[in-house]
Amino acid sequence: MNLNLVLAVVAAYLIGSLSFAVITSRLMGLADPRTYGSGNPGATNVLRSGSKAAAIVTLVFDALKGYLPVLAVYLWGQPLGLGVDAAVAVGLAAFLGHLWPVFFKFQGGKGVATAAGVLFALNPLLGVATLASFALIVAFSRFVSLASMVAAAFAPFYQALIWGLGPIVWGTAAMGALLVWRHRANIERLLAGTESKLGAKKNG
Repeated sequence: MNLNLVLAVVAAYLIGSLSFAVITSRLMGLADPRTYGSGNPGATNVLRSGSKAAAIVTLVFDALKGYLPVLAVYLWGQPLGLGVDAAVAVGLAAFLGHLWPVFFKFQGGKGVATAAGVLFALNPLLGVATLASFALIVAFSRFVSLASMVAAAFAPFYQALIWGLGPIVWGTAAMGALLVWRHRANIERLLAGTESKLGAKKNG
């Protein structure tokens, strides 16, 4: 096994384990996002604190922790024997770090922003297509959870249909499956008609 790949994957997981929802809230003197709303340490729940600035900072940094490790592999990985397969593995590691962060008792978020960052790094056009799908569904439904799941489910199909099969397809499919699984409580609320829409103060 390529030792460089192992080190890159571990580093990406540790970067992904930085829960910026919690970190940003602490630095800005806000309540821990795990104690209100959905209890999810993510940008959407941080928005419920009433601080748009904190939510934006959380969103940006959660996306960057998925984007930058993959970009680093693309920029500097070739001499180390790291190619597209490694970039996908690193992206998945960052995503898993967000879901199960070692620094926060393995209690992480749902991974939407981090997955988006990984997608934009792996294939910017795929990122744009996925983001467009997300924005369209949010605009019509106002359900961030629904838009997140649908966009995540469509991402591997976009990649396969437009750019062909390959490691990015399998990587995006794995992230999509995990993201939908992490939204299982949201699915129950959507079916029950109790899921809150964007801007609501309760039920994440």
